[in-house]
Amino acid sequence: MATSKVIYQGNLRTEATHIQSNNSIITDAPKDNHGKGEAFSPTDLMATSLASCMITIMGIAAQKEGYTSIDGLTAEVTKVMYAEPRRVGEIHIKLIFPKKNYSEKEKKVYENAAHTCPAAKSLHPDLKQIIEFVW
Repeated sequence: MATSKVIYQGNLRTEATHIQSNNSIITDAPKDNHGKGEAFSPTDLMATSLASCMITIMGIAAQKEGYTSIDGLTAEVTKVMYAEPRRVGEIHIKLIFPKKNYSEKEKKVYENAAHTCPAAKSLHPDLKQIIEFVW
């Protein structure tokens, strides 16, 4: 079964629908690449997906290990584009944890989970993933 369906809406805009849930998102080309920048660009989604994957895997680790909830964990994502060829060259993610007393073991588990999430492992090794953990 397909995961999603993407329809070109014209004017460099797409609508992507998740088949199982029927949730949709819109993408636009960014202003620096002929677009309006009125929604996430496909490369914005790629960078954002990395952060979302990291947080999800950290949440699974918290549940599995019986750690205190990380509800409220925030990620600030910055995508850096390179030229020739045009591509995402760097993704900077600042993971800001809720103020709690995390043990060194918990921190290591969360850091490992972030760095080994499926999205992180699926991206080309030349793409720099710069991750900052704020405890």
